[in-house]
Amino acid sequence: MKKLGFVIIILLVAPVVAGLLYGGKGYVDAVAASDALEKRADAIIAEGRGGSGLGDERLRQLLLVQDPAFETHSGIDLSSPGAGLTTISQSVSKRLAFETFKPGIGKLRQTGYAFGLESRLSKDRILALWLETLEMGRGPQGWMTGFYQASEAVYGKAPPQLTDEQYFRLLAVLIAPGKYDLLSEDSELEERVRRISRLVTGACTPFENGDVWLEGCS
Repeated sequence: MKKLGFVIIILLVAPVVAGLLYGGKGYVDAVAASDALEKRADAIIAEGRGGSGLGDERLRQLLLVQDPAFETHSGIDLSSPGAGLTTISQSVSKRLAFETFKPGIGKLRQTGYAFGLESRLSKDRILALWLETLEMGRGPQGWMTGFYQASEAVYGKAPPQLTDEQYFRLLAVLIAPGKYDLLSEDSELEERVRRISRLVTGACTPFENGDVWLEGCS
């Protein structure tokens, strides 16, 4: 019986230990890549395509929709209304750390990588890498990657020059880039734009952390 109990304990503990090790590998990988990522981010910022290039108000709006506690959290946020389960740091980690991301145990390495980024890179650099690698949906020439690139492709100008409607449309697709159509009338996209507009003007608040669809602003 004692031997059976020991085996059961091992079977229960082993997945936990494996998960922690996998998450730790993500952290180590991010630290190892940090010098190259810092240079990449600095080049993006120097070209005016980082967070500061959006201007203070546009940046505030983006963070409020996507990651309201970005400037203060350490990689995860499980409490801010509307934040959801994936921060900007985790989101960019999905693209930097994986060729093909699969949910489940992959979330552990993704989160470890996010912690690693937060330990080595400034928030400005993390944000620049995120903006540069964002999936933005279908554009005039096919699938678009990069926030600034999508703005130029769809509207022919940089984000700071967009109208509120145009800018909010770009913000709207971030949650599900394959779901919305930036190139034509899309009633679902327009509804999300309306909710974002109410959110950034302070007219509403998401119900809770998981309210990424902004039902609290419907």
